[in-house]
Amino acid sequence: MTVRKNQSALTADEKRRFVAALMELKRSGRYDEFVTTHNDFIISDTDNGERTGHRSPSFLPWHRRFLLEFERALQSVDASVALPYWDWTVDRTPRASLWAPDFLGGTGRERDGRVPDGPFAASAGNWAINVRVDGRTFLRRSLGSGGRQLPTAAEVESVLSMQTYDMAPWNSGSDGFRNHLEGWRGVNLHNRVHVWVGGHMATGASPNDPVFWLHHAYIDKLWAEWQQRHPGSGYLPVSGTPNVIDLNETMRPWHDTSPADLLDHTPHYTFDA
Repeated sequence: MTVRKNQSALTADEKRRFVAALMELKRSGRYDEFVTTHNDFIISDTDNGERTGHRSPSFLPWHRRFLLEFERALQSVDASVALPYWDWTVDRTPRASLWAPDFLGGTGRERDGRVPDGPFAASAGNWAINVRVDGRTFLRRSLGSGGRQLPTAAEVESVLSMQTYDMAPWNSGSDGFRNHLEGWRGVNLHNRVHVWVGGHMATGASPNDPVFWLHHAYIDKLWAEWQQRHPGSGYLPVSGTPNVIDLNETMRPWHDTSPADLLDHTPHYTFDA
């Protein structure tokens, strides 16, 4: 059984293996396929049309399947690797261990956002940005620039306490747990973290930055905690809703999995806490 651990608890060997598996996926071209998929859905998911991966109730099950596919790809390289998660309510600064040169590397240069250290720096020669939003081929970040702050534990608690999963109009204007977690309403959890990291994480091509996977593994963990806390509050909508994914409808691009199939994560992985 795969166990997803807090990145702060990873051993030096676990970090090394995770980075090595990422590098192999990048070398083979498989990594960029995931970046392309995410970018395509960011572009196509709109408030007033068909929406699957974002701005919609299926934001959480879609990303759960997306992360499962990526984790399986990593494990095809090294069966010991699992996706770690980043608890940004605790590891809140650019000095946190995940930004060290032995793991993800740190923030980008002020003038262009270019990450100068760590295994994903352009100077290391192993992480060219091929799925681009502009002409630049290097990984970019701007951790906490402009005085931005990551969400707090109290803000997370305020969202986890919400009883209803989602509600009409089923988009970025919705009230309910999903949209407050995604960040279009209220205290803004998921979206705010993307913007705090900045650079590629603030674009549709955000998986170019490997921290994407750690961030979304934590978002997935928060969904699991919400489910445990509110066992009587299931996925909504159930049926007959235009432009969004109902409980038993399959999701693109896989066409073989519905939200109902992904409500229980435990057949696939558990968390360390």
